[in-house]
Amino acid sequence: MADRKSFSGQHRGLTAITAHHQDLVSSLTLYFSVISPYYSSRFAQYTVAEVTDELRERLDEVDRASSLDVLSSVEATFRIDYLQRCQRRLKDPISVSLRKIYRFKKNRASLEDEIFDAWIQNSPGLTRLFSELRGAFKYRHWLAHGRYWTPKLGRRFDFPYIYELAEATFYQSPI
Repeated sequence: MADRKSFSGQHRGLTAITAHHQDLVSSLTLYFSVISPYYSSRFAQYTVAEVTDELRERLDEVDRASSLDVLSSVEATFRIDYLQRCQRRLKDPISVSLRKIYRFKKNRASLEDEIFDAWIQNSPGLTRLFSELRGAFKYRHWLAHGRYWTPKLGRRFDFPYIYELAEATFYQSPI
């Protein structure tokens, strides 16, 4: 059935991503504070408002990068689950639906259009969760493709929301 795919074991979980995110936020906050040994040389020509604005810009970039990291982890988790369900030939309804996709698409199945649809069709209680995931993945596409257009996302996305959505996904769906 499914060609054996070797997994790198390098995709990061939510705990590691969150720890990295918190370290970056703490580091930037310290770097931009007056107690930083670099403050007087780095920000000599800045007003307090300019320092604050630049810190906010840097923190916004960390937020976006961490959100992208979380969504990449969610995708990796679903893709690994997809391939393992196909390889193991599990008999539950989700696995059967995923194997039907695999017959035609192999490793190229669309996460949002095919894999998510299989989950929605076989887990009606998760429809809202997958709808929110689709919106988050629109945000991910915008981030990953250079942010050159104005996205129509329907809501504001940030790291806390993305993290909570990923956590809910891992908690509510049997992946």
